[in-house]
Amino acid sequence: MTQTFDTVLKGGTVVNHDGIGVRDVGIADGRIAAIGTIDTAAAGDVIDCTGLHVLPGVIDSQVHFREPGLEHKEDLETGSRAAVLGGVTTVFEMPNTNPLTVTEEALADKIARATGRMHCDFAFWVGGTHENAGIVGELERLPGAAGIKVFMGSSTGDLLVEDDEGVAAILRNTRRRAAFHSEDEYRLRDREGERVEGDPSSHPVWRDVEAALKCTKRLVRIARDNRARIHVLHISTAEEIEFLAQNKDVATCEALPNHLTFTADDYAERGTLIQMNPPIREARHRDGIWKGIAQGVIDVLGSDHAPHTLEEKQKPYPASPSGMPGVQYLVPVMLDHVSKGRLSLERFVDLTAHGQQRLFGIATKGRIAKGYDADFTIVDLKRSETIRHVDAGTKAGWTAFDGMDVTGWPVGTIVRGERVMWEGEIVTPSKGDKVLFNEALPV
Repeated sequence: MTQTFDTVLKGGTVVNHDGIGVRDVGIADGRIAAIGTIDTAAAGDVIDCTGLHVLPGVIDSQVHFREPGLEHKEDLETGSRAAVLGGVTTVFEMPNTNPLTVTEEALADKIARATGRMHCDFAFWVGGTHENAGIVGELERLPGAAGIKVFMGSSTGDLLVEDDEGVAAILRNTRRRAAFHSEDEYRLRDREGERVEGDPSSHPVWRDVEAALKCTKRLVRIARDNRARIHVLHISTAEEIEFLAQNKDVATCEALPNHLTFTADDYAERGTLIQMNPPIREARHRDGIWKGIAQGVIDVLGSDHAPHTLEEKQKPYPASPSGMPGVQYLVPVMLDHVSKGRLSLERFVDLTAHGQQRLFGIATKGRIAKGYDADFTIVDLKRSETIRHVDAGTKAGWTAFDGMDVTGWPVGTIVRGERVMWEGEIVTPSKGDKVLFNEALPV
C-alpha cells in the first residue's frame, strides 16, 4: 500500500543526525513519517522548501512569560506568539510568577492556561524552595514539569534559596536535572553600594565575576555531595567556563545570545535595555563564552526572555528592572553568528534542539527522525533583515537588538505538523500542548 502523508516538506536542506542534505520530510498525524525522496502525489499538502534549511524545531528552555500575576508585561499567548514568530517551537517557562509555580496546583493552573492557547508547545519549571524541598522529587515528575529551578541569587520575583543547606535539601530529593540561577546572594548584598545612580554600566561592577564564580563553585560542590545533576543557566563569565569544563560529569550549562553578542561597551548606547542578571560584561567574557561553545562546554542556548514594559526599563538605574525580551530573536541573532563563521549550522542545531533533548530527556522532540513530533524551524540562511522594535511580537513591544542587521532568518514554524508561522504571519490558531519527558511520562 502506498504511504500517504498529511503534509510533505519538499526540497529543503534538512539538518539532522544524518548530516546536511536535500531531503523531503513526510508528516502524518503530527509525527515525522518518512525522510527521503517522497512523491508529492501522496501528500494532502505540500510546502515548497526549495532554497530553505529545515531544522529540528528550536527549543528555548528558559523563558519568562509572566502569567499569572504580571500580565501587563507579557502573557502565555503573547510570549508564545513572539516565540513562533522567531521560529521557536517549544518553550520551558520559569516559575517566578504570581503566585509562584511551587505547588502541584500552581503547575496545573499554568498548564490549563496554556493548553490550546499558546502557539507553541510548552513545559513549566517548578520553583525549588525551602518549603517544598521535601517533595520536589514528586513535583518534577508531574506532567508538564520541565524540572526544578532554583534561584541562588535574587532576580525578578520572590524565589530565593541562597544557603548551602537549602540547596542541598532540594538536591537530595531531585532525580532529574535541576536548573540554577547561580549568583552568590551574600556577595550581592555586600556589594549593593557599588551601584551608581543613573549608570547601568555599574551593574556588572555590583554583580561581579566573583559573585557568579563563587556561587557556581558552591553549587557544584553541593551537587557532588548529593550525587545530583545540575544545569547552570545563562553563563556570563570566562572563569565559569574554565571551571565547568572540569566538572561536566555533574554540571551542564547554558549560554544566551545576549552574552554572546553584547559587551559592557554597549551600555553607552543601549543603557538599561541590556540590564540583566547575570549582567553583560567586558569583551573578554563574551570571548570566553564563545570559547566554551567551540570547546563543547556549553550544552544549550536559551533566550532568558524576560520582558518588562519600556516605561519600567526606562526608569533610572538601579530602579530599572533587569531582563529583556529575547525568544523572538534567539534564532536570527544566532544565525547571524553562523553567517559570520562563529559556529557551524550543525552546532547551532545541537545547541537549540539536540542538546535540550539530551539534557532534559524530552520524549519525541529535538530531532528530525521518524516517529518524532513534526516540529520544524525553517530558515533562509541568505536572507538579510534588520531587527526592529516595531516587529516585536511580545507584549512589551521592544527589543534590545533593535537596529541590528542580521543574515539568516526564520521563515516558517511548524509545530506537530501544523504550519503555525509562515513569512512573519501567524497562520494557524493556537494549539499548544505540554511536552512529554522520559522521566515524567504518564502511566
